[in-house]
Amino acid sequence: MTTASHACPNVAPAAPDPGPPEPAPRPGPRPLRRALTRALPVTPALVVLLLFLAGPIAYCAYLAFTDLQLTGQAHSSFVGFANFRRAFQDERFLNAVWLTLVFTVLSSLVGQNTLGLALAALMRRASKPVRTLTGGVVITAWVLPEVVAGFLLYAFFRREGTLNALLDQLHLPSQNWLFTLPILAVSFANVWRGTAFSMLVYSAALGEIPKEITEAAEVDGASGWRRMWHITLPMIRRSIGTNLMLNTLQTLSVFGLIWVMTRGGPGGRSQTLPLFMYEQAFQNSMIGYGTAVALLLLLVGSLFSVVYLRLLRTEV
Repeated sequence: MTTASHACPNVAPAAPDPGPPEPAPRPGPRPLRRALTRALPVTPALVVLLLFLAGPIAYCAYLAFTDLQLTGQAHSSFVGFANFRRAFQDERFLNAVWLTLVFTVLSSLVGQNTLGLALAALMRRASKPVRTLTGGVVITAWVLPEVVAGFLLYAFFRREGTLNALLDQLHLPSQNWLFTLPILAVSFANVWRGTAFSMLVYSAALGEIPKEITEAAEVDGASGWRRMWHITLPMIRRSIGTNLMLNTLQTLSVFGLIWVMTRGGPGGRSQTLPLFMYEQAFQNSMIGYGTAVALLLLLVGSLFSVVYLRLLRTEV
């Protein structure tokens, strides 16, 4: 009996069992080492910030909740939010808040910012001698120590000062400006002293605008104001925001200029928050209350910074 052998169809051989999956290799210490290596150059700066900035702020935050005084007090006690409640119930504190806002808006947001931009734009078209003279005068006022600038402006605004002498020569009525309009006098003094910073910032920003854009606008018949509003200001918007933020923070902390000119008077009509804080902490010996006012001033500056930083996030 013969058996016939039949050919089987081609069938692929079964693949070998791969077994359980191998565990993923653990990341070695290299990423951590790389991160530590990159952080090493900034470590000294971080230590300095923590030691000389975060440390005093934390200590001041603690003092703001105590009744510490400079009158030989043996121990201070924790009073909670009593200092802050006292501040918002104090008419002199509320008056200082209002005058601080007026001083900041007049001398920083309007005065230094606007005048600095105007000077930067005019100096781009002025001759070299005019640019040198104007820049020298403005920057000299900026580099003067705050106390020296305060004495100069005090001599300018006082009853027998330079301003009244000029008004008498013009047969115009004169007055004691430091008594009748003290907050306006110190605001003008801060504008005179701090405009140079805005001028330098805007001079650098205007120099980055391509000439082709402004020349094309001139060919199209755009006037100077239209070019400024529709071309120049949008292109330097980030510089405007940065300048406003720095000027605002600097203006909120002005102390020596106002102290030399008016000492916050007369009758508290030029007493901003830094002067009110100094009076409560060192003249009235209430360190806890004065520190609470300082924290509130720090909060105001932080709010301004947050607003400006959010505005700067938007792309042009």
